[in-house]
Amino acid sequence: MRNKREIFPSATEDAQAAELCIPSPQTISPSYRLAYRDHDFLLREELRPVRLQLELLKPELVLKENGIESTIVVFGSTRIPDPDTAKERLTHAEERAGKDPSDEQLAREVQIARRIAAKSKYYEEARKFAFLVSGSEKALGNSDYVVVTGGGPGIMEAANRGAYDARAKSIGLTIVLPFEEKPNEYTTPELCFQFHYFAIRKMHFLIRAKALVVFPGGFGTLDELFETLTLIQTKKIRPMPVLIFGKEYWERIINFGALVEEGTISAEDIRLFQYVDTAEEALDIISKTYNE
Repeated sequence: MRNKREIFPSATEDAQAAELCIPSPQTISPSYRLAYRDHDFLLREELRPVRLQLELLKPELVLKENGIESTIVVFGSTRIPDPDTAKERLTHAEERAGKDPSDEQLAREVQIARRIAAKSKYYEEARKFAFLVSGSEKALGNSDYVVVTGGGPGIMEAANRGAYDARAKSIGLTIVLPFEEKPNEYTTPELCFQFHYFAIRKMHFLIRAKALVVFPGGFGTLDELFETLTLIQTKKIRPMPVLIFGKEYWERIINFGALVEEGTISAEDIRLFQYVDTAEEALDIISKTYNE
């Protein structure tokens, strides 16, 4: 039986073979390319199932190789920066509006900047939470409760930064978007992944999750929150703490009580999540859940 190297040559061996090959109409034809090195072939519509499988398999193998046993998922807005940055942006918006008090758009920008500055406290709270949960697990010398985020700016940066402060690993699951920025600098480099398919990325968020911690956010945060609640409600995943920071914000955005009154969810479904105010409170709930 042939060994693995004979069946699957290394990239170096492929390159050497290509250099030895004398160009001809046959060898420069796309059909002659090795299938796994043929970019155009791999991007064909018919190959989508293969791409989905690869995108599921690659992070799974890497996480296993790094001994990641369980994770704590942190979601929140990309638009909530650290307090200093938020304050600078507010000052800049006020200065611009001050030069033209009649400009309604500039006035709206000031109001938004003030609301963002008020919510910047959640950046610090996310950072503190990640520091606490990562520090406790680092002290135990294992790879449980590893913080995982979308790898971007804002609240995600704060959570990766908190783990970084604790000298612990953290995961970033970024995705290709038209306006996507580079991964934040606090994500552990060997645990920073890039996805094309939202569906596969969603799976990796929850495969090892022991808790979902949600800060104020927009469409993406709402999407992940409601998907997780639906999966728990329908028993597609095991129950886990779903902890929501910022009760005032969320009750202004979503009227959960109205859903109960309208009969579209049960009263028991409200108990699938809890509001929390501090990082310590969130960690205490997670610890009690799994200690019990």
